[in-house]
Amino acid sequence: MLNKSTLEVARGDKSKGYNHSLKFSVQNADWGLLDYFGDTDIRKLKTHSYETFLNHVARKRPDLSASTKNTLMAAFRNVLKIARDEGVIDYLPETPRTKQRDNPRPFFRFHPLVSKDEDAYQMLMKGVKDMIGKDVDVRGFEVDEELYDLMLFLTHSFVRPTMTELYAIKHSDVTIADDPKRLIVTVRNGKTGYRGANTMPAAVSVYERIKERHPIHSSEDYIFYPEYDNRQTISAMVQRLFKKVLDELGLERDVFTEKKHTLYSLRHTAICMRIVNSEGQVNIYNLTKNAGTSVNQVERLYAKHLPLSAELARNLQSFGK
Repeated sequence: MLNKSTLEVARGDKSKGYNHSLKFSVQNADWGLLDYFGDTDIRKLKTHSYETFLNHVARKRPDLSASTKNTLMAAFRNVLKIARDEGVIDYLPETPRTKQRDNPRPFFRFHPLVSKDEDAYQMLMKGVKDMIGKDVDVRGFEVDEELYDLMLFLTHSFVRPTMTELYAIKHSDVTIADDPKRLIVTVRNGKTGYRGANTMPAAVSVYERIKERHPIHSSEDYIFYPEYDNRQTISAMVQRLFKKVLDELGLERDVFTEKKHTLYSLRHTAICMRIVNSEGQVNIYNLTKNAGTSVNQVERLYAKHLPLSAELARNLQSFGK
């Protein structure tokens, strides 16, 4: 099963994160599948066997999240599928999922969700712009135009602020398109694998400024902070600088969820903006495909926690054209 998963990653069908989670589920020395089932005849496994395993895990690690338990379940079933495909067993026993609690994502509240005076997103972007050239820095790494553009790009491209998405984008991965004006960004090895992401128009202006900032570049240069070959280093530095910005502006937490903001909050803001600012017209399937997530995730973690505006209510009650 692990070998099959590794081959799927090599082909681009699955992400490295998916492969890593399967390995972790199988090989964890304390509560992994091999630790518990290693000497078991796979033909004797029943639903009760898996439920007993979950109780064993709960005793050892009562703090494991529902998503981790569901990853264990996925790995368990994948092993059984290999056995079924090889004719060792005839069917897969039931493996009930662990119910996940909704965990609304923190984002920067924006108008019209809040009044213009309380628009945290505009406060953030204006605050960063005002800091440029004011020697606001962390370990010599300053707030500058590039950080501002990175934040704007995150809000208008839906990519994740990770080494395999945002920090992996090269000029060869970006195409400027018209009708409508947008960038088409190739995400080669994102959390959900390969995808092409269409951006909002503002991302085009960001990319044009990037090319002006680095007029001499090759197609294989990174678009953000290309002078840093170690992408893990630049990712960590941007995170520290962003935290400094939040501290300076008093925007460390989402006032509604009390959760701390991170760079991910800009991606969450982007998704919420599309749901709200489209006045209910955005195609959720198109949005999720573009953002590399699922309809279920958007509904559970974003849409259900947004207020039903008058426009959304009118959309709900419409009878078409």
